[in-house]
Amino acid sequence: MADTAVGATTEPEHGADPSRRDFIYIATIAAAAGAGASLVWPFVDQMNPSADTLAMASIEFDLTKVVEGQQVTLKWRGKPLFVRNRTKAEIAAAVKDDGASMKDPQKDADRVKPGKANWLVLIGSCTHLGCVPTFGGGDYGGWFCPCHGSVYDTSGRIRKGPAPLNLAVPEYAFLTDTKVKIG
Repeated sequence: MADTAVGATTEPEHGADPSRRDFIYIATIAAAAGAGASLVWPFVDQMNPSADTLAMASIEFDLTKVVEGQQVTLKWRGKPLFVRNRTKAEIAAAVKDDGASMKDPQKDADRVKPGKANWLVLIGSCTHLGCVPTFGGGDYGGWFCPCHGSVYDTSGRIRKGPAPLNLAVPEYAFLTDTKVKIG
């Protein structure tokens, strides 16, 4: 029978404290995660857009260059951008067709800024395969994509053909009555 001193306490062996062991594991995992993140960051950072691309993130355009019934095509973020000064007849045709059956239903008023219905700003890439549609073709007086036959109306809404969506409307705002900022 072993003798123990009276009043002596038995302490756990070195490293047997579970709370200390858990802390060491967590600290080791956190340090490894930090080291892994610092190794991965340069690869992720290289995927950010370059400075020249960021400079093209928004453009300003003088609308006095576009007369009624005319369209100007600009390059924005590597894509064609249509800025069209619509005639009263084009606006009336678009508003008249608001209730028509469409693949991607959207009212004309939702595609233009209030009080500026004559100005239509669209990304000029067909939503089927990215071709550039031309204005004035098709049955609805709007854009026609000659590659696969998609037909858009005077509001840029898809009416016939394989394209699934309307021509996209980018973010834009009128800085003055004669200047628009896109992007």
